[in-house]
Amino acid sequence: MDEAGRNPVAGDDVRIVYRKYDGSLHWHQTMKWLGEDEHGIWTGAVPPVVARRGYEEPVITEYSQVMLFPRDTWWTASFNAAPARTEVYCDISTPPQWLGPHDVTMIDLDLDVIRRRDSDVAVVDEDEFAEHQVRYGYPAEVIAESQRAAAWLHAALSGAAEPFGTVYLSYLALLTGDPTTA
Repeated sequence: MDEAGRNPVAGDDVRIVYRKYDGSLHWHQTMKWLGEDEHGIWTGAVPPVVARRGYEEPVITEYSQVMLFPRDTWWTASFNAAPARTEVYCDISTPPQWLGPHDVTMIDLDLDVIRRRDSDVAVVDEDEFAEHQVRYGYPAEVIAESQRAAAWLHAALSGAAEPFGTVYLSYLALLTGDPTTA
């Protein structure tokens, strides 16, 4: 519920903030609320999609994107419309925390699992994950949950399990009006 006492509706702004383990600002952007289903809460944006890493200059992408914030999982997912080379990009993170109906935050834990348009699936940034375990002093539970989430995502993306099969296409279609744009 928002400050006016209403639940978010399609088109409402949602502020998305990833932080690093030390609390420093990482990737952040604003997207539109698209809906909620058994997989979690969906947001989206049409080009130009603007995001920033910390206080750096904005990064602008020229394709539609939807994001999924599942409940009680150690990951989030971005689904990119063509012509993006990466179709699905999953961030290993602490479970998303909703600070209000229009504000979500989580701690980025470095590991990412991606699926490219050619269906190649990979775990990336393992070097950064290893480095930050030392730098930030990740507790054993955080390391274990991150590794479990990465392994689960690799299998789910490889097998096109939902929501990585076709569900996300309906949310992209809400933005583009064309279910074939993914």
